[in-house]
Amino acid sequence: MSRPDQERLQDLFIGIAGLIGAGKSTLATALGRHLGLPVYYEPVADNAYLADFYRDTARYAFATQIYLLNRRFQQHQEIIWRGGGAVQDRTIYEDAVFAKMLVDIGLMEERDYRTYLDLFRHMSNFMCRPHVIIYLDVSPERSMERIQERSRDVESGISLDYLKALHGEYERFVADISRTIPVIRVNWDQFRDAEEMAEVIEREYLHASFLRRVEWSPTRS
Repeated sequence: MSRPDQERLQDLFIGIAGLIGAGKSTLATALGRHLGLPVYYEPVADNAYLADFYRDTARYAFATQIYLLNRRFQQHQEIIWRGGGAVQDRTIYEDAVFAKMLVDIGLMEERDYRTYLDLFRHMSNFMCRPHVIIYLDVSPERSMERIQERSRDVESGISLDYLKALHGEYERFVADISRTIPVIRVNWDQFRDAEEMAEVIEREYLHASFLRRVEWSPTRS
């Protein structure tokens, strides 16, 4: 790879999107290591609301969404202030996916949702968009299996119906966001090689004039 190409990759801002348990953190870590970029992880272990959210979703939905929006916005500002590229484990745009799903299934008040969207729109004036979003596409059933496999206490209350509603909202999100931000959609059940994923990103980012959406299947099993 030429030096100009290497310099361009150092400024690459990659967002990793996908359902709960899709493997976002694993891929973010591998891509950060492979491309030499800092990684910003989703706040889970120190999330002050997450356990209450899964215990009583309707009561804590709005507070949890505001908390996550604030933390994700903080990450965005750190990326801007630091300069250069980064890999982000779940994008700030996905917070709105969760909020929309919650109001659709009656677990967040419409009034709270409107307040959330107003705040998100104001914050968006100070956000930098990712150069590319990688969407790890897993089925709700597979997502549930992975949640059960990792056995996090705070996630014990997640239902399959919740994941199905979330997956449907993700499909709408990907169709919409790919109009303005390039999206690489990956069937993560078939894909295990983070190095190859990095190669795909390098190729598409460096050599495509503007990639709106890529359907990609791995060449290695």
